Formats: sequence, structure tokens, C-alpha cells
Amino acid sequence: MSVVSRTNLARAALGPLAAAALIAVLSAGVIAPYQAYSVGIAAVYTVLVLSVGLLAGWAGIWSIAHPAFFALGAYFAAYGSTHDWSLELVVVAAVGCGAALGAFLGSAGARFSMLYVALLTLAFAMVSMEVMGQWTSVTGGDQGIPMEKLHSALGLGTVASAGTQAQYIAVAVAGIALGVAVLARPSALRMRLVAAKSHPMAARSVGIAPEAQSALAFAVSAAFASVAGVLLALVVGFVSPEPFSLVLATSLIAACVLGGAGTLLGAVVGGAYLTWAPTAAESVGVPQPILQGVVLIAALLFLPGGVVPFLGRLARRLFRRPVAQPAAVEPPDENPVAVPPPPAPTTAEVLRLDDVAVTFGGLKALEGGSISVRAGETLAIIGPNGAGKTTLVNVLSGLVGAGRVAGDARYHGESLLKTRATARRALGIGRTFQHAEVFAELTVLENVLCTHRRITAQHRARAVELLDQTGLAHVADRYPAELPFGLHKRLDLARALAEEPELLILDEPFGGLDATERTLLARQIVRQQQRGTAVVIIDHVLDDLFAVAHRVVAFDFGRPIGEGEPGKILDDPRVRSSYLGKGGALEALPPRDGTEPAALRLEGVHHSYGGVTALRGIDLTITRGSVIGVVGANGAGKSTLGRIVHGALDPTGGRRTADKDIRAALVPEGRALFKTLSLQENLEVSAYAAGIKGAALRARLTETAEWLPQRLRDRMGVPAAGLSGGEQQIVAIARALMARPDLLIVDEPALGLSPAMVDEVYARLGRLAHEGMTVVLLEQSLGRAASASHEVVVLHEGRMAVRGEPADPSFLARAEQAYFNGQGDVPATAARG
Repeated sequence: MSVVSRTNLARAALGPLAAAALIAVLSAGVIAPYQAYSVGIAAVYTVLVLSVGLLAGWAGIWSIAHPAFFALGAYFAAYGSTHDWSLELVVVAAVGCGAALGAFLGSAGARFSMLYVALLTLAFAMVSMEVMGQWTSVTGGDQGIPMEKLHSALGLGTVASAGTQAQYIAVAVAGIALGVAVLARPSALRMRLVAAKSHPMAARSVGIAPEAQSALAFAVSAAFASVAGVLLALVVGFVSPEPFSLVLATSLIAACVLGGAGTLLGAVVGGAYLTWAPTAAESVGVPQPILQGVVLIAALLFLPGGVVPFLGRLARRLFRRPVAQPAAVEPPDENPVAVPPPPAPTTAEVLRLDDVAVTFGGLKALEGGSISVRAGETLAIIGPNGAGKTTLVNVLSGLVGAGRVAGDARYHGESLLKTRATARRALGIGRTFQHAEVFAELTVLENVLCTHRRITAQHRARAVELLDQTGLAHVADRYPAELPFGLHKRLDLARALAEEPELLILDEPFGGLDATERTLLARQIVRQQQRGTAVVIIDHVLDDLFAVAHRVVAFDFGRPIGEGEPGKILDDPRVRSSYLGKGGALEALPPRDGTEPAALRLEGVHHSYGGVTALRGIDLTITRGSVIGVVGANGAGKSTLGRIVHGALDPTGGRRTADKDIRAALVPEGRALFKTLSLQENLEVSAYAAGIKGAALRARLTETAEWLPQRLRDRMGVPAAGLSGGEQQIVAIARALMARPDLLIVDEPALGLSPAMVDEVYARLGRLAHEGMTVVLLEQSLGRAASASHEVVVLHEGRMAVRGEPADPSFLARAEQAYFNGQGDVPATAARG
């Protein structure tokens, strides 16, 4: 379906045809003259509401400046009519001036949040109102100026104001404007606007600049509003500042919300609402602002999407189409994926990085990053959380944000670091994201097509071909929210492949997929290898990653620590240590005699997020006074298990049973402190949440402060953002201790910390164990967890692969094997205690 297909042309023709029919009714005298005037005004407001509603719905920008553009067109028409300007000159001048000012506001506002855009447009509207009142030689000030005739320079005759001719023109222009909007809906313009609004970072990765899209959207919207102003002057026959006040700005937003922002019929509903609301208010005997407020509140409460979307949903329920069947998946091939041999050493390098470093303030996220990849080669990048892998691929795609990048990066021998992120797509660099950042308001097909500035028949054919290859063809007209996570991953890949990149960057593509989907993905990667694409992949699913990789580079603490073939890289002691960790010299844990009562039991627990299964058949008993280490690579299901143990998350299957008097506290991954609050305030917030106040709060604060190191007790008034990462981790644990929990769950306590701080954090957790607290450690490092736990559970792809006591001499060998490939000796249904 192209933009100018017969179907689209037929839909676009409905607006002009409806306008023609309405003009015929008006000319027949069926409608009284005063009502015909209202119809003309409603047509004017339809164009104006359309300009505001599409800007909000397609570009996500709510503007308070549109009364100023509306006034601009009206004053251009009135001034031009008294200075012998032609109709064409008036329209071109109004549209050109409005578009230029709109582009300026859109470009300036793109740098700020929605609040600041609203303030910017408010300031513009207020300045415009002042200009209207003071520039009396042009606007007539408060007295206004009359609108006279406009002659056509093209010989189309003379347009008189304040008559039936002007009303017909307004209706005709409204119909044409709706037709143009219909044609724009399947165009690249709307798709790129929606993409930039939905996910700016993902939009940049496909060559869409959100700032440019905001400027373009605002320019087009302002141009339409200026045309509406010209029509207003023609229909009314007089222009004064009164209709363009801030009251109109709020009424416009209310009309958009009532009709449905971003919908074409919603603009017609909003235009009618603005026209007849004063009459309705007068007929019921209430002030217009009160009626408008009641209508708007009712719409927000009962029709939150607007009248038109509500009626659309109702129609879909009544005439429900069949739900698409699950994606057609290729039957698994019994043969292993046949990876082409690595390219010859003489093959030209597509990418080379030398000593690339990235810093965020005082934090070094990447240092000494040096890699290279040749055409047809697949390079795997591995390492634990916080190793710098995602930072590295963000350098390649130009999405480092506020990070400072140093070093040298060459793409086909040319410098890459100074190239804008939006220009790298055109160079031949495509990427996917860890969480499949698709554009939720675009269909599956549109998600692929939006990568093009102008959509041709060839582009559509290629997009359909890609969707067929990735098993998405049957859901091409569906929205991502209607699809499971696995199909999101496929869509992310299809979008990355839309322009046949020479360098393909895949960020954790295997995560969250089932075995069949991982096989399909591997075959997609092999297809790219066969066509000579250089591929860089980050992932924690090592089996699948190594099956398609030619070469592996391992990172840890932001630096490369090893390089080699997939089958040999894990033999490097440094690489194994980065994953498995080393046990520190920690204080011995309190002994257990096996008679400890159970604090909590999980029986047959599994959990899914949409179509992604995070946990499968977990049976786990946690005894009082124990330290349990839950170990696994990123994505193994540790955080989900921790939230279920805590009670913050109800499993989708199975049962969680805890002693009724057990109090649990969770220290989340990343600490989640309130950075702008002081250390003491962070602790107090936790106490307030636990219902602790007054003297009890002061006593608990003193007690918890004693657990903190002296250097933190001396800085209780310092904002949390001013503490080091290790100090923040200690404060996060102390915040959890404010509730005096019996069970403490700590997620990734060593993430991003220096070795010295890791030792300190673990030493303090050990003291809690000696005080009788039950502790669950969620860790990536097997060595750290083994040195600090009574018992260790290894998760692999959501299953319990192995469980045992670190004191068992054979356990660590079995745990290592389970960590990397899931081959353990404990079935998922095994339980203990």
C-alpha cells in the first residue's frame, strides 16, 4: 500500500466530497443564514484544531502558541485586503511567516521537556498578544481592522468577506485539509514524527533527528493554523485581538482532548465543540468556562482518549476481526547452525577502535577500548554487568549521551566519533537494543518503513520481505503492544536490517527468547555473515553467542581483558574470574546445624512478563539465619526471584509461603537511592514507609547509624549523589535495615564497586548474618557468593541448574558448568528443607 494508492486516494477524497456536499446544502438555503455562519466558523475551527491535534498526537507537542499563528493569518488577510495584496500573496505570506516562526519554536522547544515547551509557547503567545495591542498601525490595536475584498492574481476572481462565498471557501478548505491529513497518515513524515516522539534514542539509531522532526512538525502545524486565521478573517469580516486570547489556547487543548488528539474526525468534533459551546452554555444558563470545564472533566474521566477513539474501540468490539495466530515459526532444524568461516586476514576492516574511553563526570565507564571487525566477521563482546559493553556499542552508534568520548574510532578508514548519531545509519550502521525498543504507536510494518525519509514501492517490498524472513509478515498491521516479547525482538532486528547495513550491532539479542526463537535468530545472523556484514554482538547467553561468533573479546571494569576463539576464551583465567569472581577473605559465617526453621518457601514458582518467561519451576526453601547466594548471568532471573522472595512481586504460577511474622526488605539493583535527599533523609523515608515516627524514628535512626562506617555517620546531611558508589550501596542497605527486617534481599551488591568497597560491603553483610539475619544475595559472581554464603543456587535461563554448599569440594566445579551452559545436577522440581 503506497501513500498514493487507490485506497488512500479514496479515503482522502472523503473530506473534499463531504465539504462539497455541505456547500451544496448551504447554497440550497436549507440552513438558516445565522446557522450557515456557524458552519463556516466550525470549518475554520476544524482546520485550527486539526493543526493542534496532529501536532500533539503525531509529534507529542502540546502548544499554547497556536492562537498567535491563528491571529497571524487573520491579520495578514486584513492588512493585505487594505493594501491591495492579492489572495495568493496573503496566503503565501501568512503560511511562510507562520511556518518560519513554528520551525523556530519547534527547534528551540525540542531541547526541553514538555513543561518547558508549554512555557515557551505560552511566552510566545503572550508576546504576540502584546504586539497585537501595541502595533496599532498594522493591527488597529484594541479597535481592530476591517477585512475587505481580496483579488486573485491568478484570475480566479474576487473573494468578498463576511458572506456566503467566504463560508463556502472555509468549508472547502477544511475538507481539503482533512484530505491532505489522510494522505499524510501513511507517509514517512507521520511515521518519523511518531517514532521521534515514541522513543528518541531508538529514533536516532535509525537516522531520525527528534529536533528536526519537532521543527518540521511545528512548522507544518503553524502553517495550517495561519491558513485557519486567513479563513477567519474572510468569514467574520473583521479582526481584533479579542478572539486570540489565552482562553482560546486552553479551549483548543480541551477541544483536541475531547475529539481525540491525533485523529482526523476528532478535529471535526473539536471544531464543532468550539463553535457551539458558547450557544450551549447560554441555553443552559451557565458561564461558558464552567460548561467547558465540566465537559473536559467528563471526557477525561469517561472518554480519556476522546470521543472518536472511544467510538472506534466500540466499533471494533462490535465488529471484532479475528485475532492473528501466533507467529509462523520455522520448524527447528536438527542440524547445527552452519557459520561461514572467518574472513581472511587480508579482508578489509570495517571497524577499528583504538584506546576509546568514555567518562561520565568522574566515572570511567570505558577505558582502553580497542577492537576491530572485518567484513563478514562476527565479533562477540562478553563480560559481567558494568563491564562497559553497552557503553562500547553506544559509542559505535553515537548514543553516549552526556558521556565524554576520547580515543579513535574508524569506520571504513574514516573517523567515526565526530559523526552525528543520526548520520551513522546512512553510513551503513544498524543496531538493536537490549529491550527491543520498538515504536509503540507504529504498526510492525511502519516500524520498518520509518527508517526511510521517503517511502517507495521498493522500500515497501523490501520491508515485507524482511517481515517474512523474520516471521512477522502475518502481523504486519498489528501494533507492538498486541505482540509478545519474542516478536518485539524480531521486529527490532528487522528494523536494523531495513537498509542492509554493513555493520550490524546487536545488544543482547538472545535474551528472553525461547530455544526455537534463538535458533531462528542465529540463522538470521548467519545470513548476514554470508552477505558480508560485519556483526558485533553483546550477550550473556554464551552458548548461542559462541555458536555464531568468529572471535570473542571479554571486558571487565570498562577494559578489555581477553580475546580469543569462542571455544577457548573461557579458558583464560582472567575471563573466568570476571564472570565467576574470586572469594575474598571474609569472616566465617555462623554455623548451621540443620535444625533451623524455614523462613520462606517457594514451590513450583514460575513467572512471565508478557511473552517472556523469567522463572521456571523454582522450588526453594530459605531457612532462618542462613545466607543464600543466588548466582547467574545477567537475564538468568535473579532479580525476578528476589522480588518474589521479598513479596513485592506475585508469581504467575506456583506458591510463595512465608512465616506470618517474617519482615522482608529488598535492596534493589542499582541501589535506587533518592539522590537529591541527604543520607539521613533517605533513612527517614524508609522509616516513614514502615510507619515509624516520632521517638521511635529517632531511636531507629540512631541504631542504624551505628551500623554505618564513621565516615558516613559524619556526613549524614550530605546528598546521596555526593557519595561514592560503594558508600551509596552501604546507605541502601542501611535504608533497608530501618524496617528491622528478618529477611534481607540484596540485588547485585558489588555492581560497579571497586574491590576494596566490595570487601567492605560484604563484610557488613556478614555482620548482619552473625546477628541472626537471613540474607539472600543476588550475584553475578559465583566466587563472591560462594565465599559469603552458606548455600549457593545457580540459575540458568530462569531454571535452578544446581544447588549446593560451597564447603562441598565438588560443588564449585559443578556450579561453574551450570553457570555457563545450564548443565547441572539438580532438576527444576528439586526442593530442600
